[in-house]
Amino acid sequence: MQNKRCLIFDMDGTLIDSSEVICNAINYVRRHLGLDAMEHESILRGINDLSIHAPSYFYGIDAYREEHILWFQEYYTKYHQKETRCYPGIARLLQKLTDASKTLTIATNAYRRSAEQILFANKIDRYFDLLVCADEVEQGKPDPEMIELIMAYYALPAEAFLLIGDSPKDLEAARRAGIDAISVNWGFSEIDEAIRSTASLEKLLLQ
Repeated sequence: MQNKRCLIFDMDGTLIDSSEVICNAINYVRRHLGLDAMEHESILRGINDLSIHAPSYFYGIDAYREEHILWFQEYYTKYHQKETRCYPGIARLLQKLTDASKTLTIATNAYRRSAEQILFANKIDRYFDLLVCADEVEQGKPDPEMIELIMAYYALPAEAFLLIGDSPKDLEAARRAGIDAISVNWGFSEIDEAIRSTASLEKLLLQ
């Protein structure tokens, strides 16, 4: 992996355990719609499933409306610092990669204000050179736009980039952008062949 100079991390489910705040925010929207709360396990299973129609799965509607997004962001913005935490070993991994002169970036489907606050609250913001968020692109992952923006910013060949994420959305975004990807499975992922520890990921990235 010595040729991978720029590493693109997903945030939720990869760097940060945000399962609590995401599930609670979805159920906050459901309460506004007069719906019963969903089990957290069902929510997490649906978040990364590319085969489901998310508005229908989570809220029983055909398409999101502005108020649904505003309700979600209202809860997420209020509680994301309290209800998120770094996965064990992440801070060590980021320090090791920084020491090895890797350029670290993030492509996240979270909004910038929330992402910056989460990274700061969990004391890992200093490791990242570039952050691209959902409110800065037309389409979030699995669309490749975020990845392509990062690639254009550094103007390196595709072989120099590697995406690390926990979901099929991450892998699909990387595939469509034409770069390699590694899946991890300590967050929301159910990908069987994914890497299951930060120690194993560190060894792979630094070999």
